[in-house]
Amino acid sequence: MNGKIRGRPDFLLLFLTILLVGFGLVMIFSASSPMGMIKHNSPWHYVMKQGVFALIGLFVMFIFMGIPFSWWKKTAPTLLLCSILALVLVLIGGTNINGARRWFVLGGVNLQPAEFTKLSIIVYLSALVSRKGDHIRNFQRGLLPIMMMIGIILLLVMKQPDFGTVLILFFIAVTILFIGGVDLRHFLILSLVMIPIFVYLALSKSYRLQRISSFLNPLDSPEDSGYQLIQSLYALGHGGLTGTGIGQSVQKLFYLPEAHTDFIFAVIGEEFGFVGTLLLMIVFFLFIWRGFIAAIRSSDPFGVMLGMGIVMMIFIQFLLNIGAVTGSLPITGVPLPFISYGGSSLILCLASTGILLSISRDNNKKRQEKYGNSTK
Repeated sequence: MNGKIRGRPDFLLLFLTILLVGFGLVMIFSASSPMGMIKHNSPWHYVMKQGVFALIGLFVMFIFMGIPFSWWKKTAPTLLLCSILALVLVLIGGTNINGARRWFVLGGVNLQPAEFTKLSIIVYLSALVSRKGDHIRNFQRGLLPIMMMIGIILLLVMKQPDFGTVLILFFIAVTILFIGGVDLRHFLILSLVMIPIFVYLALSKSYRLQRISSFLNPLDSPEDSGYQLIQSLYALGHGGLTGTGIGQSVQKLFYLPEAHTDFIFAVIGEEFGFVGTLLLMIVFFLFIWRGFIAAIRSSDPFGVMLGMGIVMMIFIQFLLNIGAVTGSLPITGVPLPFISYGGSSLILCLASTGILLSISRDNNKKRQEKYGNSTK
């Protein structure tokens, strides 16, 4: 009888997810309607496309929520192999957009393999590290082979180029390895090796140097590399404490580039003010907190690492996006999870949340079996 108990998902986590997606659709309509009218003769163009992605993503989320998270352990090698293959193919036959070859364009829809690589590397590392157990503390047989594999993936992503995703993948890997029990001395060695590489990558291309320069002092190039950040700060400043009101942003009227994608947080700040952005950040932190609780409550080391990897992925993207929009970090082109326009990012976030919800269901099932149905 107990074996048939189906654990309840974390309903607060589920509610927060749907709230973020719904708010994202509202803001995409607000931020993209002028561009939709000019380019496609319809203010609904972008939000309708995002609505389709949202439905697909929610469908995938509910499917993944019903799959026992342990199933992903078996599929880990296949997922990683498919991701590596997709990363190679996109470099060969992908569509070049603004100097980057990151997308497959299928039926007018842009698919970005690097987005789904984030989830596959979380699943693969969680499975591999949980299998290795204490052997992960051995540098040559534990950490070194893993870092060589991660290095190959980072190199493929860097060739697109996509420095923001490289940073996210690196932080995901560090999180899972740390939770898996890697020797801290090995982390020091890893840091000493990786820091110069990241510095080189950041300085090796002129456009990255311009981004760093505009981050440090955007007023040095107000019509060039500093333009986007300056317009973003204008939007946030114009919003003040309570905002101009929904739909009343001025900066979205072709002053702020990427208003409905990477810089949608600036439009939110302009229309809802400091109070609105603070509330949005509270919702995000509640989401991160519930995801963290689901992960650490798992009795399976694979579940802990899988959940924490997903939480870290969403959290790092959130920090990089907010940091770029507010001028606290250099611009990396990372979208705001659940909110920014983009099908690959939204579907990835919802699919990953489905796995978190599956972990929470397993936790609640075990609690019900242990304490009975009266457990709250």
